[in-house]
Amino acid sequence: MNQQAILEIRTKLNESLEHLKREVAGLRTGRATPALVEDLEVEYYGDKQPLKALSAISIPEPRQILITPWDKNAMEPIQKAIQQSNLGMNPIADSTGIRLTIPALNEERRRDLIKLLSQKVEEGRISVRRIREEAMKELDRAEKDKTVSKDDHFRGKDQIQKLVDETNKKIEELGVNKEKEIMTV
Repeated sequence: MNQQAILEIRTKLNESLEHLKREVAGLRTGRATPALVEDLEVEYYGDKQPLKALSAISIPEPRQILITPWDKNAMEPIQKAIQQSNLGMNPIADSTGIRLTIPALNEERRRDLIKLLSQKVEEGRISVRRIREEAMKELDRAEKDKTVSKDDHFRGKDQIQKLVDETNKKIEELGVNKEKEIMTV
């Protein structure tokens, strides 16, 4: 299997891993992080935009998010979007912007977050399996068309499996680290 094909597979696997990292970063752990709200869809002048496109998001305190809209007319739509989201936080508007105070997580909410984390990790694994499946089919097709030898075919399968195993290990580490973060009181 040529290096270009391996590079393409590695790129796809890394994209899948990065997507999972973004998804997991959005899980609330009791500490404030801009990832909780930055991709929240806000309807502003009839168009849906991510919150990060309409405002600056900062963390003035460990359990507080400050959203400072660039246009003061965006304050009400941002508040509405936060209230309609599943964040479970109540926005408080003041002269500087909108403040979100993150409540401490109770045990039940932590368990729910871990279930959600498990689902997201499994989706990541499924994505990796799909990528591996496509690569293996492509390799089988190349062998059938006689564009790669049997030895290259087996070497290619080994290379693909090594990449997949590395990515799955990273996914597992990501899940374990986030679970520890969620369970830390």
